[in-house]
Amino acid sequence: MSNIKALRQKKVSITTELRALLDGAAKDNNRDLNEAEAATYEDKLKALKAVETSLEREEKILEFERGVVHVPDEDQEAARRAGAAAGDPKIVFPTFGEFLVACVRAERSSGRQVDPRLIQAAASGTSEAVPSDGGFLVQKDFSAELIQRVYESGQIASRVRRIPISSNANGIKINALNETSRADGSRWGGILAYWINEADTFTGTKPKFRQIEMNLQKLIGLCYATDELLADATALEAVIMQAFPEEFTFKVEDAIFNGTGAGQPLGIIGGAATVSVAKDGGDSGATISTPDVLDMWQRLWARSRQTAAWFINQDVESKLYPLTLGTGTAVQLLYTPPGMNGNNNQYGLLLGRPVIPVEHCATLGTEGDIVLADLSQYLMIDKGAPQAASSIHVRFLNDETTFRFVYRVDGQPSWNKVLTPKNGTNTVAPFVTLQARS
Repeated sequence: MSNIKALRQKKVSITTELRALLDGAAKDNNRDLNEAEAATYEDKLKALKAVETSLEREEKILEFERGVVHVPDEDQEAARRAGAAAGDPKIVFPTFGEFLVACVRAERSSGRQVDPRLIQAAASGTSEAVPSDGGFLVQKDFSAELIQRVYESGQIASRVRRIPISSNANGIKINALNETSRADGSRWGGILAYWINEADTFTGTKPKFRQIEMNLQKLIGLCYATDELLADATALEAVIMQAFPEEFTFKVEDAIFNGTGAGQPLGIIGGAATVSVAKDGGDSGATISTPDVLDMWQRLWARSRQTAAWFINQDVESKLYPLTLGTGTAVQLLYTPPGMNGNNNQYGLLLGRPVIPVEHCATLGTEGDIVLADLSQYLMIDKGAPQAASSIHVRFLNDETTFRFVYRVDGQPSWNKVLTPKNGTNTVAPFVTLQARS
C-alpha cells in the first residue's frame, strides 16, 4: 500500500507540473507552448503515463490480494506451531480459519474445551477471554490484517488520517489550532507580526488552541457460517476475510460522510467544517452546471487542492460529461472520462482531480450527491484488536454458527469551523458540498 501511495503522490506532482506549463502559456496571451516547453511537456507526459501504468499494476495486484487467503508454507507453519507449543505469545494460530474453528469449539463445549492458544492470543493484562460467551480477542497479526483491509479496500477510508491508540485507552484528546480567520490578529488564533515602522508600541499576541476529543464507538458485525463451511478452515477464512472487511469498510466510510457523531463518527456532510455552495441560478432540475463546479472549486481551501478528490453518486456521472469552459474554438471539457486524452487512470478527472463514484453520496439533486473533499483533514482513531465471538444458538435451526466482530473506532473532521480568508468574504474549507437542486 505504501508503494501505491507513493505512486499516487508522484502522479499528483507530475499532473500539477503539466497543468502549470499549460496555465503559464495560457496566461501569456493564450499562446502555444514554445519548443522547450513542448519538449518538457512531452517528457513529463511520458513520465505520467509510466506512473499510471505502474499504479494500475499495483492496484490490480492489491485487488487480487484482498481476495486471496494467505497460506503459510510448511516451514512457516511448523515454526508457528513450535513457537505456540513453547509458549511464544507472538506465534499462536497458523491461520485465521483455525482460530475461528477453535472459537466455535470452545463455545460449543461451554468453555470446557478451550484451546490454550485462544487464551494466549488475548491482550496480556488488559483483557481476558470469556469462554462462556464464546468471545476471544483476535490474534494480533490477524487483527492487523483485518483492519488493514478495512482501510485499504475503500477509496474513502484509505484517504483519512488514521491514528491507532493503545490498548489501555478508550479515546484521545488532541490539541488543535483554533483558527477560523486569516485576518490580521486571527492567524493561529491570535498571532500577529508587525513591520517595525508600522507602530511605536507592540501588543503581545499568542496562539489559541482547542481540544479535539474522540471516544471509541462500537461497530458490531455479524457473519453466519454453515456447519459445512466450518469443516473447512481455509474456506471459512476466505469467507470471513472478505465479508468482514467489506461490511466494516462500508459502515466506516458511510460514517465518514454521513455520521451523526452520536454513537458513531461525525461525518463531513452538513458539518460545521463543510462549505455548502449555493446552486447556480441557471440550474433547472436535478443537474450540475459548470458554475456549480467552479464555485465548489473556488471554496475549497487552497492547500487542499493537490490532495482533494471529487466523490459522487454514480447517477451524477452522466451530468459531468457535457460540462465545458469557454466558448467557440476555445471551449474546453471540464471532465475527462477514464481512458480518454491520455488519462489511463481508473477514475475520471474534474479540474485535474479524480472523480470517484461511491455509494455514500446522496441521490442526484440532493446535497451530498457531489462532494469535493480533502480527507487528509479527517481524523480517525481505532483500537486495533477487534474481538471475535461465536454462537451456535442464534441460527441453530439453520445449522449455522454466528460470528460476531466488534471494532472500536471514532472519527471527525480536524476542522471545527470553516475559514474566513484575509481578503474576501467567501469562507473556505477542506470539504465542499453543493446545495440541493430540484
